Amino acid sequence: MQIRRVQEDDWRSVRDVRLRALREDPDVFGSSLAREELFAEPHWRMRLRSASTWVVDEEGTPRGLVGMIQEPGSPTSDRHVVQLWVAPEARRRGMAWALLDAVKDAARAEGAETVSLWVVDGNHAAGDLFVRAGFVRTGERHARTRDSSKVEERLVLRLT
Repeated sequence: MQIRRVQEDDWRSVRDVRLRALREDPDVFGSSLAREELFAEPHWRMRLRSASTWVVDEEGTPRGLVGMIQEPGSPTSDRHVVQLWVAPEARRRGMAWALLDAVKDAARAEGAETVSLWVVDGNHAAGDLFVRAGFVRTGERHARTRDSSKVEERLVLRLT
C-alpha cells in the first residue's frame, strides 16, 4: 500500500476513483454520479488545485482517496475531510486509517487545531471508523443539500 498526495496532472486517476466511489456507494456522498460524470478535465484539475488530495495505491492500482479542505465558514484552525472512500475489495486493511493519517499530518503541518467531517446517518462503518480514530460526535446535524431526507452529523478530532 502506498499513500500519495496527488497533483493536478493526476486528475484522471482521481476522477476514476471518485466516479467508482459514487457508483458503488452513492448514498454516502453529498454529490451524485450523474453530476460528476459531467465534469470535464478543467473541473477535475480545479478540484485538485483547491483541495489537498491523497490516493491509496495497491500494486499500482488506486484503491481509495481522501481530500482535505478549509471549509467555507469554518474556523481557520479547522481542516475538513471530504470524499474519504476505499474500494470494497480493499477495506479492513488499514487504507482508510492511512488516508486519515495523511490528512491529520497535513492539517498539523498547516497549523490546524482540529479536523472535522460530516457522516450521513446510517453509514455505521464510517461513523465507527471515525470514532475509533478519535473523532468526537458533536451532535451538530443538518439535512443534506442534495437529499433533504438524509441527515448528516459533524464529527471533530482535536489535534492538539
